[in-house]
Amino acid sequence: MIEIDSIDCVEPGYQPLFEVLMEALYQAQNGKGKECHANGLPFLEQPIMQGAREAGEGGLVFQSRKKILEAKNCTDAARAIEDMLGAINYVAAQVILRREKIAAASQVEPSSVK
Repeated sequence: MIEIDSIDCVEPGYQPLFEVLMEALYQAQNGKGKECHANGLPFLEQPIMQGAREAGEGGLVFQSRKKILEAKNCTDAARAIEDMLGAINYVAAQVILRREKIAAASQVEPSSVK
């Protein structure tokens, strides 16, 4: 897994992307994700991941698509951005789930799958 511990590790010109990804993380661990979905659990044990393990990636695909469409149709710019950040988190959950599946098939730790 790649380790980026601060914006100083980000290549010039990629800072805006880093900032958006950090906003999505903040939303998941401090914002709506924590308030409405976390139930005090770490991300890998939250309903977003447990449900995906039980039902497959389709739910994550649906939720990210739903968030993107809500953002597209939203007239409140701040709310639209919140929905887009939520979509990023659903896609991130899909990446995690896919890595878990690959790791299970090859009997390695999910964090070692790139």
